Parts: sequence; structure tokens; C-alpha cells
Amino acid sequence: QVQVVESGGGLVQAGGSLRLSCAASGSILSINAMGWYRQTPGKQRELVAIITPGGSTNYADSVKGRFTISRDNAKNTVYLQMNSLKPEDTAVYYCNVKSLSLGLVGFDSWGQGTQVTVSS
Repeated sequence: QVQVVESGGGLVQAGGSLRLSCAASGSILSINAMGWYRQTPGKQRELVAIITPGGSTNYADSVKGRFTISRDNAKNTVYLQMNSLKPEDTAVYYCNVKSLSLGLVGFDSWGQGTQVTVSS
């Protein structure tokens, strides 16, 4: 099993910044892609940003130039630095980790979600 725990959400004014963190733990042999998704009530979960083990990144058009995803492979941790936040960034943010266990089983694991609220 792989456990994924997020932290760093909260309430911020428009134009402000927040940094989300996500740590994966368990019987992990290797971690492939790590990503951040977000979801608002009544809408599907959407990709915000994703990063490969080698550091290649991909962002949703709505966050390009404002958000930065990074990872620390030694700590099995991924970060999302969010700058110039807008009210439309308000959502529950979820971390996703794709990993291979010591038993050579693939896992697609989600965190519990962390609320980000941007006030206008």
C-alpha cells in the first residue's frame, strides 16, 4: 500500500501565494509521475500540473506562468507553488502518485485533498 498525504492549503486573498506539499510513503520501489489535480462542486476533477521523475512538467493552460510543480525524489515528495492566485483557483486540490511497490505492483494513489480558497 502507498499512503499519500497533502498539506498546505488554506485561505488567501487574490494575488497571494500558497505552497502545497504531498508526501508518499509505504512499500515503494519507485515513483513515476506525480501530479496535482483540483475539483470544485459539480465539476470533474481536472489536472493542474504533473511532473515526471526526470523533471519534465506539464501544466493546465489556466495556471501556466503562475504555478510551479517540483519534486524531491529522495523524499518522495511533490510540491505545488501557487502564485498570483485568483478566486477561480478555489477548489479542493488532490495529489496523485503513480508508483511501483516492492512487490512489483503498480499503484495509482490519491491523497485526501486539501482545500484552497482564494477570496476576492
